[in-house]
Amino acid sequence: MTAPVRRLTAEREIVICCGSGGVGKTTAAAVLALEGARAGRRACVVTIDPAKRLADALGLDRLSNTPSKIEGEWPGELWAMMLDTKSTFDNLVAKYSGNEEQAAGILANRFYRNISGALSGTQEYMAMEKLFELHDSGKFDLIVVDTPPTRNALDFLDAPRRLTRFLDNRVFRILMMPTRAYLKAVSVATQAFLRTISRVVGTEVVQDAVAFFQAFEGMEEGFRNRAQKVLELLSSPETAFVLVASPRRDAITEAMFFAARLRESHIPIETLIVNRMHPRFGDGNAEADRARARTLTGTELGALYDNLAEFRSLADGEEAHVVELIERVAPAPVVRVPFLADDVHDLDGLAEVAGYVVAG
Repeated sequence: MTAPVRRLTAEREIVICCGSGGVGKTTAAAVLALEGARAGRRACVVTIDPAKRLADALGLDRLSNTPSKIEGEWPGELWAMMLDTKSTFDNLVAKYSGNEEQAAGILANRFYRNISGALSGTQEYMAMEKLFELHDSGKFDLIVVDTPPTRNALDFLDAPRRLTRFLDNRVFRILMMPTRAYLKAVSVATQAFLRTISRVVGTEVVQDAVAFFQAFEGMEEGFRNRAQKVLELLSSPETAFVLVASPRRDAITEAMFFAARLRESHIPIETLIVNRMHPRFGDGNAEADRARARTLTGTELGALYDNLAEFRSLADGEEAHVVELIERVAPAPVVRVPFLADDVHDLDGLAEVAGYVVAG
């Protein structure tokens, strides 16, 4: 039977890695993309985490919003990039503007400059926009997304709907009214509304907002259609979700949250990767090892038995933590990656992890 990870990287077009921080999610995403390149595919890994871990592991000085090619001995291609939320938003504005003047007006607007980096859900939506852009370009056979290391990492599942709700919001409609040929009575009501808001947030802020919406006129439909296409891509059979965890109790709790969130969205977990599992060193029993150590107290062999008991007890505890998560994500296959002596900091390290991940 084909290993579950190898099947994903050989057959799917999009793999989204989710999980809490510190569980090796960035490494897992890079490994999946590497495996895609080894399978002869043009693979690109996209990280949203601003840390340099992915760049370092791939032997790059830095990553940008444009994919960089990684040279290596594999039949396919390996590319990597780091999401720049504002640049992605800017490119989207330029795409749906009627002309260069309209785009320039929006990009220079202070209200836009604030929301493009600070609006709730913007990063998550732009991550999905970048994913759609890469997929739509036809340049890659496999795109692997490393999501942010927070509980909000799955906000992108609702980001397209959130954008649509924003465009349909009554406040948005009211702010758009001065730009259109509405009845005079409506315009008077709108002006009264804006004067009220001005007393709270200041006239300058409202003027910037109105200028933004005036410049935005005619672009809603393009954004709305794109959001729908992104949503369809996330729920398509081409896309697979991989949950990454570690055997720590807090990490398992977070992974349970992610699993529940995906289940609520009717999205199956294709594979569970559990990183940094301690080995048991055989089928022995920790209590039996401790008893044996007591009979050898004061000897080197007794110390070794005591150490073996600690390792087996640790491994048993980790396995106990993982069992409930495994049951929660069933029937998804589970891949265990052992605790390695060194952190992953280059392609050789990625290849070592890949050996465990692909073997399952």
